Amino acid sequence: MGQFKNIFATKWGIVGVGAFIGVFAALLQKWGNPGNMGICVACFERDISGALGLHRAAVVQYIRPEIIGFVLGSLIAAYIFREFRPRVGSAPIVRFVLGAFAMIGALVFLGCPWRALLRLAGGDGNAILGLAGLIFGIWIGTLFLKGGYNLGRTEKTYTSVGWLLPLIMLGFLVLRIMFPPAEGQAQSGVLFYSLKGPGAMHAPLAISLIIGLAIGFLAQRSRFCTMGALRDLILFRQTHLFMGFITLVVLAFLTNLILKQFHPGFANQPVAHTMHVWNFGGMVLAGLAFALAGGCPGRQLFLAGEGDGDAAVFVLGMIVGAGFAHNFGLASSPKGVGPHGVAAVIIGLLVCLFIGFTMRKKSA
Repeated sequence: MGQFKNIFATKWGIVGVGAFIGVFAALLQKWGNPGNMGICVACFERDISGALGLHRAAVVQYIRPEIIGFVLGSLIAAYIFREFRPRVGSAPIVRFVLGAFAMIGALVFLGCPWRALLRLAGGDGNAILGLAGLIFGIWIGTLFLKGGYNLGRTEKTYTSVGWLLPLIMLGFLVLRIMFPPAEGQAQSGVLFYSLKGPGAMHAPLAISLIIGLAIGFLAQRSRFCTMGALRDLILFRQTHLFMGFITLVVLAFLTNLILKQFHPGFANQPVAHTMHVWNFGGMVLAGLAFALAGGCPGRQLFLAGEGDGDAAVFVLGMIVGAGFAHNFGLASSPKGVGPHGVAAVIIGLLVCLFIGFTMRKKSA
């Protein structure tokens, strides 16, 4: 198995994974997911938060099988290739807070790094501002990394610790199967479901889950990470992960052209707004939080699947952060930034800067 084991870690392997994600993200949109949102880790975790009742924004409530598949697919790959390594580090409260503010920043922009790329591939010009903000936020994060920023040493722990988030995701899947959407009803058993809006738009359960499992498996093998791609390019001038980043955009763009899903412009884009300063600012916050936490939201799910308890805390921070974002009027909508979204971005940046400046190890 040795030769196969490393194929996805090669240059062509990461390109292949980026191509797979780009093509199937566009296809998921065709099969029912929201426009320019075939996959969005932040938006989909927000929908899960709503389905669980952590927020009551009725248009964004649905248990997204793709997120479940990301974690379980990574878990399967980690076990097959003996890379399931239960581990935890330090500062769990910091990781939780970073996850919450990463989600708030992403929901001000209306998308995670994956969706920023997919919005660009669908013709949404507002994504340019979001990507610029993401790059700037990650750049700030690299300055902290150069200055000795560190969340502490990771240590081996009990196997059960590594299994907790996969089991939580499995529990979400069981709930989705036990309490499926009921025609015309906003609640089915313990779960909430959107009757209109993005939450009511979804590909069939089996298709979403299978694609999520496949992406989780491939991303675990290849170490695919959008934040890591930009960080490595800025810090080390390394283009390995960046090749997958670019391939995702190109293949999603080509697939959108074929499916007639490419609609260039700034106005009237699906689940997007044109407040450019805050498209930029929201993703500055998200990018900085991702850099300080050590991975984009997708990568955090894949790491959690292979036993990383630190990543699991970040994921839970994002899900809870989504509840705060909608309950407190922080999240944006197609009409623009929420009533308290601007204040939340400023506070989030101050908190992230505080974390970055105060968690630096002094050289001897």
